[in-house]
Amino acid sequence: MAITLVLPDAIVADLESKAALPVETGGVLLVAWHRTGEGTDRLLARSLHWVPDATYERRTAHDMVIASEGYTEALAFAEEDGSVPLWVHTHPGGCPLPSAKDERVDQRIADVFRLRSGSSCYGTVIASPAADGLALTGTIQEAGCAAEAIARFWTVGDRWRLQPAFGLPTPSGGKAFDRNIRAFGEPIQRMIGMLRIGVVGCGGTGSAVAEQLVRLGARHLLLVDADTLSASNATRVYGSTPADVGRHKTAVLAAHLRRIAGDLDCETVEGRCTSQRVAKSLASVDLVFGCTDDNAGRLVLSRLCYWFLTPVIDMGVLLTSGGDGTLEGIHGRITVLTPGTACLVCRGRVDLARAAAETQAPEEHQRLEAEGYAPALGDVEPAVVTFTTMTAALAVSELLERLVGYGASPRPSEVLLRGHDREISTNTALPTPGHYCHPSSGKLGRGCTEPFLNQVWP
Repeated sequence: MAITLVLPDAIVADLESKAALPVETGGVLLVAWHRTGEGTDRLLARSLHWVPDATYERRTAHDMVIASEGYTEALAFAEEDGSVPLWVHTHPGGCPLPSAKDERVDQRIADVFRLRSGSSCYGTVIASPAADGLALTGTIQEAGCAAEAIARFWTVGDRWRLQPAFGLPTPSGGKAFDRNIRAFGEPIQRMIGMLRIGVVGCGGTGSAVAEQLVRLGARHLLLVDADTLSASNATRVYGSTPADVGRHKTAVLAAHLRRIAGDLDCETVEGRCTSQRVAKSLASVDLVFGCTDDNAGRLVLSRLCYWFLTPVIDMGVLLTSGGDGTLEGIHGRITVLTPGTACLVCRGRVDLARAAAETQAPEEHQRLEAEGYAPALGDVEPAVVTFTTMTAALAVSELLERLVGYGASPRPSEVLLRGHDREISTNTALPTPGHYCHPSSGKLGRGCTEPFLNQVWP
């Protein structure tokens, strides 16, 4: 099982500051444990509580002794929050592997952590300073079961970083990616190869995104789309031909991508993310590219980002024409959702009335539309392969920017393209206090809830 611990960058910065101290430091990390049943469990970090200085009875570079009141308050908060407590401590020497003393401490405090927190689980994280940030190891354990190792650590926020647990091997970038490695280095290439990426919508933008990801070295994809290929799709969907008309878009695209990379791990889901079944499948990936053109789907992806700390790169393309059919406007939008940024609702990027209409049964929507209570959903929008590809390329570049960090800091969270004016602009928006994307809502890293994402499903 490859368990992933997802860490907001603010928590990682806090860990780095404590790991840099010359003495060991202890604390309690509260997480939500999302169990997928497919070997891709995720631990979602919610808050980090350090031991008060006054409760250390001994503290050196190699060990520490802490009075029990040093962590009881954090465990009480874990019970109130419904979280799993992980015992966190630092190894200033640079090696985060557990010592024999660490294992004895775990045996002594595990039951106390479970009893005081009301959780049946106990876990550990050890952090050491490293040249590029932190070296990390960890475990999670259900009462009466063997401890399972945390295999991956995924940092999200202004910058993104995926790293294996200290001591685990990472796959080589390979000679095929030599030109990539010359641009941004071997560690980034390895990171791309380890990421699990969801692509929601496999049309003009989605297929272009997926192909670029695979050619960059991504090897773990989840493709989501409910539709079959139409004759007009074949002019924009990468890998498709007229002979594919009538086949599921996901099947057409997956077959094409496997021809590019024979070692590609590519799962397909036929359905819309407005289905609870499909939305739950996205909760196990590291990040999502939103390439859907419906408002209801965008609402789901917007919530997914905050409940599961899953970055979402959402995009849209809008072409406008004059009365004589002349192309007048070429608009592209790439919005990056990650903890610390405003959601699509706060940004006004979702038409809530249309989103509600899109989730209704066709006959119900037609009735309400006739009575004036529902908006008309309109005709099929124009689309051109060059403009969908251009937007897709900018979206994939936003992924690279957050892995590599080649641009200005802090990074903007939205890119707006005006192709007709040959202009690109950027902006940043902060969460609205009280809304689900704001830390005060308590939704960040909440994980699986009932109902899922705290919303009503069709």
